[in-house]
Amino acid sequence: MKIHDRPGFPNPARIRIVLAEKGLDSQVEFLPVDLIGAEHKQPAFLALNPSGVLPVLELDDGTFISESTAITEYLDNLDGKPTLTGRSPREKALIHMMQRRAEAYVLDPVGVYFHHATPGLGSALQAFKSPDWQGRAEMGQREGAKAVAGMKYFNEVLEGQPFVAGDAFSMADITLFAGLMFADAAGLGVAAGNTALLQWRERVAQLPSVKNRSGQAFLPVDLKRMGF
Repeated sequence: MKIHDRPGFPNPARIRIVLAEKGLDSQVEFLPVDLIGAEHKQPAFLALNPSGVLPVLELDDGTFISESTAITEYLDNLDGKPTLTGRSPREKALIHMMQRRAEAYVLDPVGVYFHHATPGLGSALQAFKSPDWQGRAEMGQREGAKAVAGMKYFNEVLEGQPFVAGDAFSMADITLFAGLMFADAAGLGVAAGNTALLQWRERVAQLPSVKNRSGQAFLPVDLKRMGF
């Protein structure tokens, strides 16, 4: 298998955690895609994934699977023992519901805020983010506020249960964890009053599949281009 991604970024991190959780790192070849240079918006990459987003899983038979949820489903079920996407119909439904909320309430609005209300990853990618639309910054700010509200929602959820979808670590936790990573980078850190969310984040950060996942650090060339 091959995975087209970029170390250090939030959606690639989701799949890196899945790979570590399932013990599949050694079976994957990672192919870096230049996000800052907008390589994922060019014809060659769009032929693999017309949505123009990372990551993309390439199977040995030439099949390309995009969308982190779909990739997670595939990887989690390879061994017939799903641990991240649910076993029973009830588990699957709750995990998928909460995973989607993690995207819709936190990860996605952070992305809109980052790309529309801040300089984002620079000029090459900004060209694909409606640079001439006068309302873009205002919309970005609204989405940033939505993400902050989403963090409060998940804080309330986690006041009553140890993980996002219930009693066990799942795909929903991975999505929210990546969303908070993105929020930090975008300047939308978790407010101190969200105690349950912060405590959950500390616990998740110490899980072996999260703590020891591959691709945690940005590539040196990316750090330089981002001004670090």
